[in-house]
Amino acid sequence: MPLVSINHVTRYRYSSDVAFGEHRILVRPRESYDQRVLNASLVIDPEPESLRWLQDVFGNAVAIAQFDTRADELEIRAAAEVEHLPMEAEEIAVESYAETYPFTYSAEDMPDLLRSIERRYPDPDREIDAWARGFLENGSGRTLDLLRRMTETIYADFEYEPRYDKGVQSPLSTLALKRGTCRDYAVLMMDAVRALGFAARFVSGYLYQPDNHSARVGGHSTHAWLRVFLPGSGWIEFDPTNGIVGNRGLIRVAVAREPGQAIPLSGTWVGQRGSHIDMDVDVRIKQLDLETSHPQMQRKEQNRC
Repeated sequence: MPLVSINHVTRYRYSSDVAFGEHRILVRPRESYDQRVLNASLVIDPEPESLRWLQDVFGNAVAIAQFDTRADELEIRAAAEVEHLPMEAEEIAVESYAETYPFTYSAEDMPDLLRSIERRYPDPDREIDAWARGFLENGSGRTLDLLRRMTETIYADFEYEPRYDKGVQSPLSTLALKRGTCRDYAVLMMDAVRALGFAARFVSGYLYQPDNHSARVGGHSTHAWLRVFLPGSGWIEFDPTNGIVGNRGLIRVAVAREPGQAIPLSGTWVGQRGSHIDMDVDVRIKQLDLETSHPQMQRKEQNRC
């Protein structure tokens, strides 16, 4: 069971002192049966007037910082150690009634899954629908194989392209361009599986390199993927950027219905026009064996995902 050490630093620089408004910080890994936070810290410079924590509607841990000072730099330094329990695709159990697609979620689950099945992006010519249904074999097939094929197709046929711009491409744009960032791929696959009636959610978190696995891409700063609800196992991770089914190498921080609800850091500032110079993100991840505590990997990358 890997022990993963995460250090995530974000710095904003300004040409003159500015005043900072409220900042919402979403960087603390989630607690669950497959990932346990052993310790976590959050250090902010300049020190905020107040810092409080809350759980949002999805159960994410959110820090709210309020400031009463001006400065020409804002640094937010988050650290955590997480005990991670990887799950491979072979370990995913699916209830017998849901093993073959199509199926219907149970009457008990459906009311709570409905909002995660709703599509959020226009598809007037049903292009996403047609693309999603292209993964069906003779109109049906094994549910997990269907989702695996879609995940691996995006990984193999689309070109990963880091992008610094805010926001997410529409699923139609990503499908037409066949390129994008990890968040674009996650949103495309979310919309596609929702078109087939699956419940799906957006995930923001961290990516590390497990032993004996090929190099992975998209872990620049935070990474993005999706979860699909499968009866028998619940919410299961799918990372189309790397063709991953299961959670190996993926540490969840935020889970939400849409990407705008899982932004790692957001806030406001007030100052002279053009004062903002740049933002720098530095993420370092070390995988340690619980018995030997020997570092397996270190990553230092810019925010591109």
